Amino acid sequence: MRPLRVGVQLPEVERVVRWPEYVAMARAAEEVGFDSIWVGDHLLYRGDGRPERGPWDAWTLLAGLACVTERVALGPLVACTAFRRPGLLARAAAAVDELSGGRLVLGLGAGWNEPEFRAFGIPFGDRVARFAEALQIIRRLFDGERVTFAADHETVSDAVLLPAPARRPPFMVGATGPRMLAAALPHVDAWNTWFDVYGNTPQGFAELDATVDQAARAAGRDPSDIERSACALVVLDRGAGERQIPDGMAPLEGSADAIAAHLQALAEAGADEAILVVSPINERSIRTLGDALAALGGRDR
Repeated sequence: MRPLRVGVQLPEVERVVRWPEYVAMARAAEEVGFDSIWVGDHLLYRGDGRPERGPWDAWTLLAGLACVTERVALGPLVACTAFRRPGLLARAAAAVDELSGGRLVLGLGAGWNEPEFRAFGIPFGDRVARFAEALQIIRRLFDGERVTFAADHETVSDAVLLPAPARRPPFMVGATGPRMLAAALPHVDAWNTWFDVYGNTPQGFAELDATVDQAARAAGRDPSDIERSACALVVLDRGAGERQIPDGMAPLEGSADAIAAHLQALAEAGADEAILVVSPINERSIRTLGDALAALGGRDR
């Protein structure tokens, strides 16, 4: 079993966060031993019974974080391929990877939040087909090809990434549907799932992980070649109210040893990485979770 890597998602729309606080949290994550930091890629949230809200642009934020950190991997959790033309998304990713010195993980997905698509004039239909076409273009561009491609939704003509990227960053898909897995698994290096999909339990993750094994084999891949990443809900203060706890779901909470034990159980269930989604998410929480990382032990730093 490979040592478990542990990342943390920085604030998205829990509250309005200004740049100096992002810098403080990112640097704290490096100091206490997190392996990666992540930001959501959304345009806005509305119509869910809560106040209208939206995060900063993910790629601009990642570029800034690349320049104020030195060690941690960083990436979008996950970038919606519909929000930018695939060639432009590849260019943004290449620039962030360059700024970070090769620390980007390119998380990709098809998106799900219909109101933000409609608000910004982005087609919501055929999302899986659009994702499949975009992923082919992005992957081929990072493979160094000059890409000409024409299909139902995406067209490029002799497209190329210049300056040439120093490397192809790892690709990670955030999806569980069979069509998305069939489209992504031939191309990606890792798979990620959100905590409410697998119930935030090691057993739930192991069951979902087994379906990814099957999908990988169907795609002609050795399942062991695809790393597994699990977002895990952590609640340090139930009174903070930054994250709604889904009915019937138990978050990770309690002592550092208790949180570390749950993370170790996730690793034993097949996770190569746990990305902590924390309530509240602030510098203090990140530093507090450093104790759980220390209790977990046996990890690459």
